Formats: sequence, structure tokens, C-alpha cells
Amino acid sequence: MAGTTSDAATRRDFIYVASGAMGAVAAGAVAWPLIQQMNPSAAALALATTETDIGAIQPGQQVIIKHRGQPLFVRRRTPEEIKSAQAVDVAALPDGLARNAGKDAALPASDANRTIKAEWLVVSGVCTHLGCTPTVSTPSAPEGEYGGWLCHCHGSAYDTSGRIRKGPAPENLHVPVYSFMSDTRIKVG
Repeated sequence: MAGTTSDAATRRDFIYVASGAMGAVAAGAVAWPLIQQMNPSAAALALATTETDIGAIQPGQQVIIKHRGQPLFVRRRTPEEIKSAQAVDVAALPDGLARNAGKDAALPASDANRTIKAEWLVVSGVCTHLGCTPTVSTPSAPEGEYGGWLCHCHGSAYDTSGRIRKGPAPENLHVPVYSFMSDTRIKVG
């Protein structure tokens, strides 16, 4: 009799383990299509990068391009704008972080940490306060006190490096991941 009880317990344990394993496989088979459908579609993946020709932009000008449905500011800075941006004391900024997705998140907000080439600045065109689109400052139409951008909704002013200098915005304009494919072409994303 002792052998029979042991055999029954072993058989029962095997049935419990096999049933549990089959249940786990069935749950995985049901969950897989649900999880798979949450991946981005081919159309969304195609929008993941944006290439732009920047050769026609003159010093002091900017263009606005769309990337993932959001505006990006691509600005060709003048030597004076570069010099002004490089002279800023990072310790005096409201947001001391570079906010550059292509570099280390803990880097200070120096102009060098926000650009790849000093002449070109690529930043998100979305105010970090409430998501408005700031207007650009030009020599013929200055906006704000710092020569960069001004968000008229709440008065946030950004400098020529896209750093918040005044107003309620908590962060600098974000710098997306981008690279130069040539001297006149950039790829964002």
C-alpha cells in the first residue's frame, strides 16, 4: 500500500505541473497578439526620422520642420549669437541641464553641450511650460530680451541656445537626437 500512495502522489504532482504548464502556454498564446498589436505600425516607424536640407538657410535665419508631429526649430546662428550663447554663466540659468537627447542627461547647459556644430542649433519648438510654440527673434523683429524665442502665452524667454532665461517654463527647449549627413543635410531621430 505504501507504494500505491507514493505512486498516486507522484502522478498527481505530475498532472498539477503539466496542467499549470499548459495553462501558462495558453495564456502566452492569448497574450502574444495583444502585446504584438501595441508595437508601432510601419507608418509610425517611417516617421521616426526626418531628413532636411539646411543649405539654403542663411546666418540669422531659422526654419521650422515637423518631426513626429511636433515643430522643430533649425537655426543657423550668426557669430554674434554664438558668442552671446557661449558667454552665458550656466550656474545662473533657471535650468542648468543641457536637455540634449543625443548626449548624457546630466551634462550642464553650456552651448557646446546643446549643439553638434556651433553654427547650427536644433531644438524642439514646444515651450516646456504648457506646450505652446514660441516665436523666433530676428534682427528685424526682436522677441524677448535674449535674442532667442519668446512664448507669448506666459512670457517664457529663451536665449540663442534655446535655454530658458525668464518666465515660468521649467526646462530648456529640448534638443532631439540629430546628426549631420553632410554639410547641408541633417537627420533628426
